Amino acid sequence: MNLTSKLFKTVSAVALTFMLVATASAEHHGKKKDIVDVAAANSDFTTLVAAVKAAGLVDALKGDGPLTVFAPTNAAFAKLPAGTVESLLKPENKDKLVSILTYHVVAGKVMAADVVKLSSATTLQGSDVKVTVADGGVKINDANVTATDIKASNGVIHVIDTVILP
Repeated sequence: MNLTSKLFKTVSAVALTFMLVATASAEHHGKKKDIVDVAAANSDFTTLVAAVKAAGLVDALKGDGPLTVFAPTNAAFAKLPAGTVESLLKPENKDKLVSILTYHVVAGKVMAADVVKLSSATTLQGSDVKVTVADGGVKINDANVTATDIKASNGVIHVIDTVILP
């Protein structure tokens, strides 16, 4: 088994675990968690949550929505050139960080069954992302969707393996 296959299986297992834990946590006591709470409850999204906080987007992602978030994992952020994440988290780069993060968000609750019918989607950043369905998988630009339909009280999260850039 090559490294890519091992990594994909690991990411898939983590994403599936996240999906099951998030669903159970969100439905505990009949109270659903919002997008930020669902992401914060999983250790594979610590970089994303830190970026959302640094960009000042917590309140927006906790709002009524509905929103669809294509959420990059820590491993996705690790693919960026060395020092990129640290640089983006600096206050002087907040506008660039906001632009990147809002490029991962689409207005409305777009479930996987709907995503596969699209060829593009307009992000909150203002630009479109390309949606490609091929070989039994879905890509958002160059990012593979590794888990889908993680429900939150104000929308849905789809996990991606690469940070997409506007």
